[in-house]
Amino acid sequence: MNYTCCTHCVLDVSDSFITFDDKGVCNYCNEYRKKEKEFIREKESKVYDSFISRIKKSRKQSEYDCIIGISGGLDSSWLLYLAKQSGLNPLAVHYDCGWNTENAVNNIEKLVNQLKVDLYTYVVNWEEFRDVQLAYLKAGVVDLEIPTDHSFMASLYKTAAKFKVKYILTGHNFVTEGIMPRSWVYNKGDAVNLMDIHRRFGKIKRLESFPVINLINKFYYYNVKRIENVHLLNYADYVKSTASKILAEQFDWKQHPVKHGESIWTRFYQCYILPARFGIDKRRAHLSTLICSGQITREEALNELLMPVYDPHLFHSDKEFVQKKFGITDHEMDQYMLLSNAKHEDYKTDLIIKQAYNAIRNTFSLTKDLKISHRY
Repeated sequence: MNYTCCTHCVLDVSDSFITFDDKGVCNYCNEYRKKEKEFIREKESKVYDSFISRIKKSRKQSEYDCIIGISGGLDSSWLLYLAKQSGLNPLAVHYDCGWNTENAVNNIEKLVNQLKVDLYTYVVNWEEFRDVQLAYLKAGVVDLEIPTDHSFMASLYKTAAKFKVKYILTGHNFVTEGIMPRSWVYNKGDAVNLMDIHRRFGKIKRLESFPVINLINKFYYYNVKRIENVHLLNYADYVKSTASKILAEQFDWKQHPVKHGESIWTRFYQCYILPARFGIDKRRAHLSTLICSGQITREEALNELLMPVYDPHLFHSDKEFVQKKFGITDHEMDQYMLLSNAKHEDYKTDLIIKQAYNAIRNTFSLTKDLKISHRY
């Protein structure tokens, strides 16, 4: 296949699902434009104010009116700031799976202390979490962030139920994360896929405390506890550069070197494993979203792509840290990088179960299946 890059954004044929129209514009840009119209209408109709009002009214049921998952990155930090500015009383929940950077910890501490927000830290069992992550490395699949993303959302729902909170707010948003090539990720909410990969490649026979949200959990959380996951940033005016400037000035908040760089594992995965093993540079998706939302130009994005994806010194220190934490050698890591690639669909999935669940849900007019957020 000849090399082709979108004429509007910077996505290219490294995604097998990309297509181009007669002007050379990719399907992701065209899909973004269609969705953008919907979000603009919702902003104009003051959906943000409506959500804030609804969330505040729920406070009588709990000490807190919402839960906000916070990682120390820009999106969740800005969300926490906006929530407090809007008069909400959130409980900040941090999911600690052992990969925090010192900068992320410092950012969280500064925000919760100065905003006077209670912080609840959900600490995952490291041995179980490590076993699941290594199982994904051995499975050959592309989306190695699923153990983190899936268990993070499961922990938020468990915490919401524990504190009797009806609303979960997460930092996932349209204007900085609205584009992600389909061949680069997989359904974060597919617990069947996750458990089958772990069963085949993990060493721990039974996960006792690793947080999982399966279809039974979803039914309970959505239709019994009536917990809603709201992407509040989609209805606010969110400009990345403005947000980072305000946070830096008011809280001495520090930006991370790469998007989602608050996690050492995520940084290593995005900047080394994806490019070296799968030929994927996630910067193309992140930058393309910012182009479509008007926050940067295509020329600026192309210039950024000329920069190394990983600072050499940071790469070596991260690689050493990852291998030491996993308890693997240089040779073992090299062998993982040489494994044949596999599709997530090569393992069991929840597709048939989900179709049956949705049929039952529609028959009895149950709460719509709320999507588990992707954290790209």
